[in-house]
Amino acid sequence: MRRIVLLLLTTLLALFSGWTARAENLDFSEIYSGYSAEGLTFSDKTQSLAGGEVTISGYMAPPLTPTIRFFVLTEVPMSVCPFCSSDSDWPDNIIVVKVDDPVTALPYDSPITVSGTLEIGSETDPETGFVSQLRIHADSISG
Repeated sequence: MRRIVLLLLTTLLALFSGWTARAENLDFSEIYSGYSAEGLTFSDKTQSLAGGEVTISGYMAPPLTPTIRFFVLTEVPMSVCPFCSSDSDWPDNIIVVKVDDPVTALPYDSPITVSGTLEIGSETDPETGFVSQLRIHADSISG
């Protein structure tokens, strides 16, 4: 009897050790639910996914430097750096993507898919001073 229980527990452990939570798809249209006196309001879906794994597709906005530790993911391609021109409009539909290892900038018109942990709340990048309210700490970036 002990052998059967031990075999069953070993089998269950082997099954669950290979199990990983699947990333939830997030679309730019689902990020915000509207505006309030404080600005944009995160949707219920976005708030429920905070701290969880998400996957979203978009475009890498042109960064300030060729090799970067974070970049801005936009819903539509942007051919100019949003930081470089005072008269360019900053889009509402952006997400900051943080990476552990520096990445080389990708063509601004090539769609990419980012998967990683969704982070909500104000954060200031210590090197650049860039402030973000919504981020993905990327596990993978594919084109």
